[in-house]
Amino acid sequence: MVPRVWRRNESSSRLPRKVRPQYPLDSAERHVEYILVASFDIDRGPVMEHQYPGAISGDENMLAELMLPDQAHVRNQDWTIFFLHKDIGEEEEGEDVGDFEKLQRERKEQRKQRNANHHNGKVEYGPQDRVHGENNSEGDEEEEEEDEGDDVEGGEGPPLIYVLNLVNTKQDNTPLLLLALEEYFKSPFPETLAALYDAVNAMELSLMPRLSTLERHILQSSDTKDMFLEKFEQLIQQRISEHSRSNNATLSDLPPKKNGDTSHPSRYSLPRDTHEYETRVIYNSIPIPIKIPTAVSPETVGDFSVVKLIQTFSVPHATSPQAFTMHPHLTTNGASTHPIIVLVNAILTEKRVIFLGHNRPSGEVAEAVLAACALVSGGVLRGFTRHAFPYTDLSKIDDLLKVPGFIAGVTNPTFANHPEWWDLLCDIPSGRMKISNRIEQAPVTEGFVSFQQQNPTFAPNSSGVGGGSSLANGASDPTGDQVFIEEIVRSVASRHGESVIRSKWRDYIIKFTRIAAAFEEAVYGASALYVGASEADAGAFGVSGHGYVWPDDASRGRELGANIWRIEGWRNTRSYYSFIQDLASMWGRLPIRRLDLGHQLDRLRQLKLSHEESGRIFLAMRDAVGTYDEICQLLTVTPENHAGLFYLSLGLFHPDLSVRKGTVELMERIMEHEAGRHFYAQLGRFAKCAFLRIRKQSEAGRDEGAEDGRLKSAGRRS
Repeated sequence: MVPRVWRRNESSSRLPRKVRPQYPLDSAERHVEYILVASFDIDRGPVMEHQYPGAISGDENMLAELMLPDQAHVRNQDWTIFFLHKDIGEEEEGEDVGDFEKLQRERKEQRKQRNANHHNGKVEYGPQDRVHGENNSEGDEEEEEEDEGDDVEGGEGPPLIYVLNLVNTKQDNTPLLLLALEEYFKSPFPETLAALYDAVNAMELSLMPRLSTLERHILQSSDTKDMFLEKFEQLIQQRISEHSRSNNATLSDLPPKKNGDTSHPSRYSLPRDTHEYETRVIYNSIPIPIKIPTAVSPETVGDFSVVKLIQTFSVPHATSPQAFTMHPHLTTNGASTHPIIVLVNAILTEKRVIFLGHNRPSGEVAEAVLAACALVSGGVLRGFTRHAFPYTDLSKIDDLLKVPGFIAGVTNPTFANHPEWWDLLCDIPSGRMKISNRIEQAPVTEGFVSFQQQNPTFAPNSSGVGGGSSLANGASDPTGDQVFIEEIVRSVASRHGESVIRSKWRDYIIKFTRIAAAFEEAVYGASALYVGASEADAGAFGVSGHGYVWPDDASRGRELGANIWRIEGWRNTRSYYSFIQDLASMWGRLPIRRLDLGHQLDRLRQLKLSHEESGRIFLAMRDAVGTYDEICQLLTVTPENHAGLFYLSLGLFHPDLSVRKGTVELMERIMEHEAGRHFYAQLGRFAKCAFLRIRKQSEAGRDEGAEDGRLKSAGRRS
């Protein structure tokens, strides 16, 4: 293998191409597709008053019922959310979701004309949207209700405005919709809705850059507020250049170089935090601020708090633990498994989950459902919101029970009295979870039997408790879940923030998928969860190997045995097959395929390697990583919460000079990268001093070599 030769400043690690906006100015796509207004009539029940700009469905009664939360008249303000699924290119006889099929049939012809791939409440454009293999979209409808104080029992309620929103906002649209309701009370005509429709669709988003899949991964895993700030700057410069062709641009058009720099007026400003794009909607001459996430993961819809979900069910468990009924798929750490882990296991293995919020606003249970979907997705898996019902009621129970593995939010306590309707009940007011006594038992699979024969010491029993461990007594944690959830609880108590907690859960889900791939390879001989294993094992850069790394075989056997039940439960779910499709699609777009970067970094983290073995890894990284996209791929496996570039920087202290110089070359490319420079800045001072010292020595050596060459050349001429 002949390594690639890189020259300084020729590694293409800087911005490689023209930046494209997520929402171009000339795009015909709208931020909001429909605005619906419904009210409650004392004689007719829920009634649809208006649909603007046109009717969304022939079944107006069903839509009106979805828009009106149960017992809404007893609360001054409430909101809810529901999904209208749009299956692009799928046959109508697909999965049975009851009345939602009617909406799909009504809009099928219209959807065929749309080229954009909508997913998770966000509209994106271009071929990169198909990286995740999305076959459906979920437009979310957000509603705010404001009663006028004098509620008459059984009487008519005020109208409710729903906005079918395809832009995933950082916060809900409460101020905007409250203003719209106030205006609608004064003038309940379509013209009022038209003003709202035009105002929201005029929202300026053309300066929010489109990020690649790797860039989104980096941004979501980082808490650095100016990550990829260069993209915003370049997009602004592109806009100024476009304007200058038709209008003579002045210096006042230039953006400030730093946040908060107001030394000269500017039409454009850089974001204070690149994780979200700040814009505004001008409605009735009132500017209303709106924040849009720059990078949105699969299964992330609306505004919710994962931290709030964790606190809701962690605090009661910590103060007064209650044992769960044992189930192999759910209680992977025995009867004392943490409730959040039980919830994650239930959604992963496609159990029926209900969030019950008796006497709570419907918006609260809807937030819990959306947070649970995002938690289990980790920004990696998908397929959960496709069968999620953020809010539902008893009138739709027949349709709900037809959906396998649903996640639903309810406020009616009757659901708690019917364990045959659910597998896991999450009671929000008490913060307790309950496994149904009617839950279907986990079947004994071929994979379980095979693993039991190969590893009798580590194979779990029928209850999910691992053999050869004292897990039943709580003295062992082979899954690592207990240590992980304790770390999460500490981070929440330390107020590390929503992005940090989501990043940790992302790593947890990625680890689970990698362990599942290792299990499949061990039991079935191959795994569809790892694409390109043969290429990574070929040793193209002098090192080989792929997949997750354990310190020793005993640790590997214990962890595989402890996870076998939930892995086998996950292998027959929608999210499993969707993940395989996503991996296959993503593989064709990865810049580095012949080297498993995650595997080699895990070897540096987990194993005691010889100097020769570690040196080959550092040199392989140097030879494989050079272009902008390749550095992005490297940074995705060195997140900040996994010590960043620390393990790569150990190459600066390697006894072999060539390895130290190779590590310096790699670090230089990372420093020139717009995201890599932030990773380098977080290195410790000791590593930076070593880097500067070796680079200075290398430059001095090159100068001496050049001088010797000149002297020898002069001697030959004389």
